[in-house]
Amino acid sequence: MFKSVLVANRGEIACRVFRTARAMGVRTIAVYSEADADALHVREADDAVLIGPAAARESYLDAKKVLAAAKETGAEAIHPGYGFLSENADFAEAVMAAGLVWIGPPPAAIRAMGLKDAAKTLMDKAGVPVTPGYLGEDQSLERLQKEADAIGYPVLIKAVAGGGGKGMKKVERSADFAAGLAGAQREGEASFGDPRVLIEKYITRPRHIEVQVFGDSTGEVVHLYERDCSLQRRHQKVIEEAPAPGMDSETRKAVTDAAVRAAKAVNYVGAGTIEFIADASEGLKPDRIWFMEMNTRLQVEHPVTEAITGVDLVEWQFRVAAGEPLPLQQDKIQLDGWAMEARLYAEDPANGFLPSIGKLEHFVMPDDARVDTGVEQGGEVSQHYDPMIAKLIVQAETREEAAEALAEACAAVEVWPVKTNAGFLVRCLEHPRFVEGDVDTGFIGAEEETLLSAPASDLPLTAALGWKVEDFVGAAHDNDLWGPSPAHLFGFRLNGERQSARLKFRQDGTPREAEISVVQRAGDWDFEFTVDGAPLDYSDLDAGEPLPTTHGETVIRTFRNGDVSVFDFGPVGGSATAAASDGSLRAPMPGKIVAVSAEPGQTVAKGQSIVVLEAMKMEHALTAPFDGVVGELGVAVGDQVTDGAVLATITASEDAA
Repeated sequence: MFKSVLVANRGEIACRVFRTARAMGVRTIAVYSEADADALHVREADDAVLIGPAAARESYLDAKKVLAAAKETGAEAIHPGYGFLSENADFAEAVMAAGLVWIGPPPAAIRAMGLKDAAKTLMDKAGVPVTPGYLGEDQSLERLQKEADAIGYPVLIKAVAGGGGKGMKKVERSADFAAGLAGAQREGEASFGDPRVLIEKYITRPRHIEVQVFGDSTGEVVHLYERDCSLQRRHQKVIEEAPAPGMDSETRKAVTDAAVRAAKAVNYVGAGTIEFIADASEGLKPDRIWFMEMNTRLQVEHPVTEAITGVDLVEWQFRVAAGEPLPLQQDKIQLDGWAMEARLYAEDPANGFLPSIGKLEHFVMPDDARVDTGVEQGGEVSQHYDPMIAKLIVQAETREEAAEALAEACAAVEVWPVKTNAGFLVRCLEHPRFVEGDVDTGFIGAEEETLLSAPASDLPLTAALGWKVEDFVGAAHDNDLWGPSPAHLFGFRLNGERQSARLKFRQDGTPREAEISVVQRAGDWDFEFTVDGAPLDYSDLDAGEPLPTTHGETVIRTFRNGDVSVFDFGPVGGSATAAASDGSLRAPMPGKIVAVSAEPGQTVAKGQSIVVLEAMKMEHALTAPFDGVVGELGVAVGDQVTDGAVLATITASEDAA
C-alpha cells in the first residue's frame, strides 16, 4: 500500500477521500486555489500546495500544476476525486508516466466510455440494451434535425463528452430544435471542449437507475446493487436512494448483469457507475431499461451504496489501485436496509434556484445523519465552483423510515445568510408521491409549485415576537418563554389590567405592525399579540420547544423545516409594495456572458431570452420581463460582469416610440 496520496480536487470531495486515507494511515496532501486558501479541505490535509488562481482552468484543471505539487510533496499516489480531472484519460496517463499510483480506471476504459456515441456502440456490441437514437458522425444542423424529426419528439440532445447534465437539452418540437442544438453545443464546448452531440428518444416517464460496479486487475468485476437517482432538477440529481423503489429480483438481476457486462467490455478496474434509463410507465421491467452512459469514477451519491452494503468504496479504490484483489466476491456483498442522500445546495429555490454565494456566518448541520461537507461556519461559498455545500445521508430498515429520517435531517439545517434548498428538500421528501415511491425524472417539474412554497405557519412570527418581547423583559423566568415579568416593556405600566404597545418591523422584507398587550388574568400577567389587525395564537409554540434562532442587534432569524425567516426590528421606511420593474436586466451574480440573443431596437416578447450568463458551472438565461423593445445592451459575449450590473434594458411596448 502506498504511504501518501494527493487528492486532485477540493471541498467535500477531498475531505471525503482524506477521511478514509487517515483511517488507513495514509498521509494526505491537498491542492488548492487562491480562492480556497482558507478552505476546510486545506486545513484537514497533512500537507497542502497552492496551485493557482481561483479559475478552475488555471488551478484544479491544470494537470501540470497538480503533478508538480505531487512531486514537491513526495506523493506516491493521486486520487482525482469525482469531477475536474477524474475522467481525463490524458491526466491518468501523465500520473502513471510520472511513476505515481493512479487511483482510477485504466485510461483506455476512460476513453472508451468518455464519448457517449462510441460508448453506446460498444455497449450494443456487448449485448447491453441501449436507448434508440442517432450516434452519427454527421453533425450538421440539417442531418441532426432530420434524425430528430425521424425519431419523433420529444428528443434529448446530449453532448457526446457530457456529464452531470451539462450539454443536455430536451426539445419538444421541431421548430425548437435549432435553438436547443445551439445550447447543447455551446455547453459541450465550454465544459468539455467538444461541441459534438448525439440524439436520443426522450422517454416520457423516465426513471434514472444506476449500478455501482467495481473491478480489479485480475479481471474480476462485481456490482454493489443499484441506486435510484430519478429526483432531478435540470438533469442535476437532488435526492438519491438505494435500492431503487419498485425493483423486483428479476429486474435487478437483468440490470446488474448488464452493468457487469458493460464493465467487463472495457476491462474495467476500480469504481464506476453504469447509468440506465428506465421507462417506468408500467413500473420497472427487465426489457424496459436501457444503457445511457458510464461514469468512470466514484459518484457523488456513493454514500448510499456504502450505507446498504457496509463497504467503504474509497478504501476499495485504494486497495485495487495498490494491486490487491477485490475485498469481497459477489456472493458476499449483501444489501441491508434502505439509504437516502440529499444534496444541499447554496441556491435560492424561490428565485429560480439561482446559486447563492457569500460567507457562512451561521452553519449548523444535523447531528443524526452522515454529513459529507467541505465547508464550515465562517467559511465561504465561492462563485467559482459548484454550489453544492453538503450531502446528508441516512439509513433505515425501510424506505418510509429513511425518507422520514432524511426529511428530519434536512429540516434541522440552519444556514445564514447564504440561501439553501434545505426547505425544498424537506418538501420533496414529505410529498405524498415521493413517500409512495411514485417518482420519475419529471417529478420536481410537475410538483414545483407545491415544492417551492413552504406551508403557511405563524410559528416563525410568533417565535420572533416572543424573543423580541424577551429582549425587552429580560431573561425569562425558569426558561419559560412567556415569563410573567413584563416590567419596562415599551414603557408598560403595571397599574392597569391591560397595557399595549405597537411595534413596527419587516418580515422577509415586508413591513408589518404588531400590537403587543400585557393583560392580567387571575392575578397573573400574560401577553397577547395582534399582527396587522389579526390576533396571533402562540399556544402551539408555548407548548413546545422554541424554534432555533440567531439574534442580531435589531434582526432575529428563525429556522424551521430548513427554511429561514428574517425579522428586522430596525426603523421601517418605504412602502410595503415593491416598485414596478423598470425593465432593467441585472446580473443576479458575478459571471461571464456566453450568449446575447437580441440587439438594440429589437421587439421582444415577455419571457424571451435576451442574455445568457454563466456562473457557478451553470447557465442562467435573463429574459424580457414584459413585451417590449430592447433599449440599451451593454454587454457582449465573453464579458465578465459583476453582481447587479445592468446587462440590458427593455422598454414596455406601450411606452415604445
